[in-house]
Amino acid sequence: MTAPSETTAPAEPRRILVTGGAKGVGAAIVRALAAGGYAVDFTYRSSGDAATTLARELADAHGVAVNARALDLSDTAAIEAFCAAHEETSYYGLVHNAGQSYDALTAVMSQDKAEAAMQVNFWSVTRLVKTFIRPMIRARSGRIAVIGSVTALQANAGNAAYAASKGALLSYLRTLAIESAKRGVTANYIAPGFIDTDMMAPYAAYRPQMEKQIPAGRFAAPDEIAGLVAFLMSPPAAYITGAVIPIDGGLTAQLGVHR
Repeated sequence: MTAPSETTAPAEPRRILVTGGAKGVGAAIVRALAAGGYAVDFTYRSSGDAATTLARELADAHGVAVNARALDLSDTAAIEAFCAAHEETSYYGLVHNAGQSYDALTAVMSQDKAEAAMQVNFWSVTRLVKTFIRPMIRARSGRIAVIGSVTALQANAGNAAYAASKGALLSYLRTLAIESAKRGVTANYIAPGFIDTDMMAPYAAYRPQMEKQIPAGRFAAPDEIAGLVAFLMSPPAAYITGAVIPIDGGLTAQLGVHR
């Protein structure tokens, strides 16, 4: 029995790995998780200054460890090295946010560019899961969430390669969910619609027209995606696995033909 004068050492914060966490939706996810008391490692490819600043800011604000890790998910050798260097790290959660777009009509699609998108959007996460799910299984507790896309659910002209990569991610994730459920690990697919980030800047001229087609009448804010991720990492989400969760303002709930 513990003597009344003794204190119990606080438990170490659970650690979560987030890919593509330096800016946009990824940064919002890192902020939400750190605010929730999680220790966070997040990867970045080219935004080194932003990543370092974010990590320092959140560590100071919330008193948890937040680490920025350089990693190019298009580089298979770099991923292998990262996994080898961190294979003893026990992550409670893995959030795959990093993504690579590629827009082209099917008749002119470049295989090289399509394969590059598939590497970042799909193959990279399969390699990370292969390494980091093992400690989750041993602990019989873990959370995996991926940021997919509504394009995996409904077709959009010019998005064949991107949608295929996100569709592959969806099929993989749901299989992972049924394989890991009895071991206390959840795996869920988030399917955002249009999000108000720098990625949408090239389509600024079309934004009013795009928003008219969304029942909610606007793009999502990054914090709204991050809030869903934070919930899926939380204890009340322990029975949610294999789910496909659109967060698109009602976009996929409606028919695409308007009167």
